[in-house]
Amino acid sequence: MHLLIPFASALAAPTSARPRATAVPRLPHLLALLARLSEVQRDAADEWSFVPPHERALAQALGWPAAEAHPWAALAAPQDGIDPADAAWGWLTPAHWHLGTDQVSLVDPAELQLDEAASRACFAALHELLASAGYGFHYGAPLRWYLRHESLAGLATASLDRVIGRNVDAWLGTDPAARRIRRLQSEAQMLLHTHPLNEERETRGLLPINSFWLSGCGVARPAAAAAPQVDDRLRLPALANDWAAWARAWEQLDAGPVAACLALSRAGQTVRLTLCGERASATWAGAAPGLGRRLRGLFTQPAIGPLLESL
Repeated sequence: MHLLIPFASALAAPTSARPRATAVPRLPHLLALLARLSEVQRDAADEWSFVPPHERALAQALGWPAAEAHPWAALAAPQDGIDPADAAWGWLTPAHWHLGTDQVSLVDPAELQLDEAASRACFAALHELLASAGYGFHYGAPLRWYLRHESLAGLATASLDRVIGRNVDAWLGTDPAARRIRRLQSEAQMLLHTHPLNEERETRGLLPINSFWLSGCGVARPAAAAAPQVDDRLRLPALANDWAAWARAWEQLDAGPVAACLALSRAGQTVRLTLCGERASATWAGAAPGLGRRLRGLFTQPAIGPLLESL
């Protein structure tokens, strides 16, 4: 079993609203599991990398080479009835860009409360704009649209998980293909500004859809291994800077999937655990440890705070 946990560390978040040490949850099953395993890999990068650690770790688990662009859209397309073939694809996510006093930030698309009818109406409103620019445009789900174009084959774009709640200017990229997307974002903003869909949404107190975000670009690539079990319940509270909810979610994770890993390890099975933060991921692995390691583990359990902060 391989368990991968994104946003395992909130302590390294590049935000002014970091949690205090007192927000670090009690995680007895995680401590017991780490005492039985050995760290076998650590992957670190700059927190301004377009690809967050959990996406790098998942790509590596799938056997994909390290890169600043991973074809998540092409990988997901078949589940939405789209054959990716050998074309280059990207995810187009409908979004609300919030104009603040000194920056434009991207609101979590989940907050749009976008149902299929509204999503399809917005999709239809943007179809001519994108088609006239030479892009194939396909509907997948309310928050998952697909863009097809040869320029997306190697285009590095920032993951949504990097951009949510942050200044979009820092993540737009300078590649010629990215500048073309930026121009289309501007045109989409003008097109949607007075669209009846948004007028109706605002009368109901919902956020208008005023732009989109492109991510997950590339050509379909075979997965060389089974994907790990990804538990992303820490994602939403971390992106919302809700550290109390993040700590509660960690405690639930500890009592559920982490405890299950611990039980497998105690039963003699090999387990892998990957914890991912803002800058790094670390993987621990091993089967049942020998008596000497078990005894050392009783007295050398890692401190959770420093361990998570190192990510």
